[in-house]
Amino acid sequence: MKAAIVTIGDEILIGQIVDTNSGFIAKSLDKIGVRVHEMLSISDDKQHILETLSKLQNKVEVVVITGGLGPTKDDITKKTLCEYMQDTLVSDEKVLAHVTQLIEQYFKRPITQVNKDQALVPSQSEVLFNQVGTAPGMWMEKENTVFISLPGVPFEMKYLTENEVIPRLVKKYKRPYIVHKTLLTYGVGESLLAERIESWEDNLPEFIKLAYLPSPGRVRLRLTARGKDENVLLEAVQYQIELLQPQISDCLIGLDEEDTLEVVLGRMLTSQSKTIATAESCTGGKIASLLTSVSGASNYFKGSIVSYATEVKNTVLHVSEEVIKNYSVVSEQVAIEMALNAQKILQTDYAIATTGNAGPTKGDADAEVGTVFIAIATPKGVFCEEFNFGQPREKVIDRAVNKGLELVYKEILKN
Repeated sequence: MKAAIVTIGDEILIGQIVDTNSGFIAKSLDKIGVRVHEMLSISDDKQHILETLSKLQNKVEVVVITGGLGPTKDDITKKTLCEYMQDTLVSDEKVLAHVTQLIEQYFKRPITQVNKDQALVPSQSEVLFNQVGTAPGMWMEKENTVFISLPGVPFEMKYLTENEVIPRLVKKYKRPYIVHKTLLTYGVGESLLAERIESWEDNLPEFIKLAYLPSPGRVRLRLTARGKDENVLLEAVQYQIELLQPQISDCLIGLDEEDTLEVVLGRMLTSQSKTIATAESCTGGKIASLLTSVSGASNYFKGSIVSYATEVKNTVLHVSEEVIKNYSVVSEQVAIEMALNAQKILQTDYAIATTGNAGPTKGDADAEVGTVFIAIATPKGVFCEEFNFGQPREKVIDRAVNKGLELVYKEILKN
């Protein structure tokens, strides 16, 4: 069973906003065995919308559309869908009552005609009631394709997808099972990892596919199995994971999509009743941001000192002026003092420190652009490693963040 996702809005096409709706819808469909065949972003143009709907008609079983359902004149999706379905717009009493209540009780103002028009829907459509907004979703069928129109506002789209769209699709269609399992690795590049597991990959059964999903310092290995028997798929995927694990045990972090390195670190620190802090220069607080993105981080994360300027390293982090003068602000000696002093000031078991030259110019440092020193203070001592992450600037910062987390992970793993 195939689906297409269509986002409507010039603001997406000119890069003014990033389309996150398609990703959420795709994941939701995938979980119930619906394969997304195509994703499209199109303009707020009636002819463009009509041509897209016509092209997808009978090519896929489901078309999910987001955007263009608001109260303003440029929101034309509803009228265009009505034209495509050769239908007329009618006012839905339940939606109108809901919109009236929101406007008059929540916004404390009289309802206008523009607001009332939100309750207009194609007469032959099935209304998907939007409890969290004013624009209803719409379910329309033409020949062999279901067209589902949702608001573009993300939280409204998510509400309707979870509470209206998915339950209806599950009821209407018989779908194959899709099983995904993701393994997260660190510290080994995609090509080297592929060489290491080549024999295992070559012997995967035909109904199990492997995808490499690389990012700076990390590679996700995603196994996908499709078939009619869910238990058979689960058992087959688990068996393949058990065969694979010994081959990547030195770089394997977790076995779940949510098992990011920062999540795993949080679990380890919590289980050992240990704490951590950061002292960041070139990474600008990004390590701290990742650590605190995990729910419950307050149990183990004490804080961060972002000593971006040289004088802050001296006055706040208490890095010796003599050390900075003798060795340069980007050096092993400065990184070590940063880590040890952060550990002391914030009274933690572990501390990560970064100082480097992300570029594009050298700034206060003598080190080459791309050079980063990462120091890790532990209950047993401190160590520092030097890296050159090349260019561009964003790559240097991202790789430094991931490497810092990787180094502290290895240290915590020893206990």
